[in-house]
Amino acid sequence: MKHPKKDFAVIGLGRFGGSLCRELTSSGVQVMAIDKDIERVQEFNTIVSDAVELDATDEEALKSMGIRNFDYVVVSIGEDIQSSILITLVLKEMGIKQVWVKARNEYHEKVLEKIGADRVIHPERDMARRIAHHIGNDAVTDYIELSREYSIVELVVSKKLAGKKLMDLDIRDNFHCSIVAVKKNNENIIITPSMDVTLKQGDIIVTIGKNSDIAEFEEKRV
Repeated sequence: MKHPKKDFAVIGLGRFGGSLCRELTSSGVQVMAIDKDIERVQEFNTIVSDAVELDATDEEALKSMGIRNFDYVVVSIGEDIQSSILITLVLKEMGIKQVWVKARNEYHEKVLEKIGADRVIHPERDMARRIAHHIGNDAVTDYIELSREYSIVELVVSKKLAGKKLMDLDIRDNFHCSIVAVKKNNENIIITPSMDVTLKQGDIIVTIGKNSDIAEFEEKRV
């Protein structure tokens, strides 16, 4: 069954917002790019579906360009925290279902959460954590933080696990984690693998769960 395509609006075309527009567009998603800087808007005219010069703190201007038609609106205002907060508040009051906002610091994050931001993004912090996990542990090939407590972690199957089936790991019962995929030879991906799948050294298991539980699984089994 095909999932309906989602439409995105990105407000703020700085380094993060601009990169997000490019990545979304390259994946086939319809994107409207919004900024009050005409030069940035012109830069993205040929990249995204639509690029609009607009002061996003103006509620009537947002309404007039049909912001309510978008499934996701990402607020990527860098330095101007006040504008970021105001735009987020306006979008939530307008009934936008998913408002994701780039936060500059912890204080900014707390305010965004209180006014209803659906997801708060820390690009620099999140990337730093992913790099730290990758460098600090040879078993970890990738790390995605879902929240302060939960993550998705890719773990390399060691010699210790080679030849074992998933059922032998007892990961759900003993560690309260779930294996959602197995990558074989970094090419074939088995989604929601059965417990009969046999692991080979160098395979990658994609694990989701509480950070402390995944860490315990790494220490004891991987």
